[in-house]
Amino acid sequence: MTRFISLIDKALAIFCVVLCSSLVLCVVWQVFSRYVLNDPSTVTDELARFLFIWVGLIGAAYGLGQKKHLAIDLLLTKLEKTPEKHNLLQIVITIIGLLFTLIIMCYGGGQLVLKTMSAGQISPVLGIEMGLIYLAIPLSGLFMLIFLCRDLIEQSQKLIHHK
Repeated sequence: MTRFISLIDKALAIFCVVLCSSLVLCVVWQVFSRYVLNDPSTVTDELARFLFIWVGLIGAAYGLGQKKHLAIDLLLTKLEKTPEKHNLLQIVITIIGLLFTLIIMCYGGGQLVLKTMSAGQISPVLGIEMGLIYLAIPLSGLFMLIFLCRDLIEQSQKLIHHK
């Protein structure tokens, strides 16, 4: 499983670099075409918006996989310093994250993609189906689920070994 997670980490890292690089190039061209050529590019404007969505969501999945995501540790700092309680709380937090990701991102995002695709909504400038843009939600949710399952397994093993 570690090899599988490592492969996903590497693929997400490369994908995020490609997305970020493309986003920077779009924005630089947009600024250049607007202020130097006095002819703003509508294509790069819309493309930059879509790339920003993908960078944010896929980057969030990558950050979660690297355990570099934003965490509110108020409960952990207030809790007694026993390893069992700490691990148990970590498991509860991970399960809440799993439920959120499964229901909101995977199921809800998947429904959004399906409804948008069936409605035939197309982006105005690029002519891309908007369902493909929204696909970033359930896709990043899927990667988050994989990382959260890994974390839940690791935390459960720690809890078992401490008893």
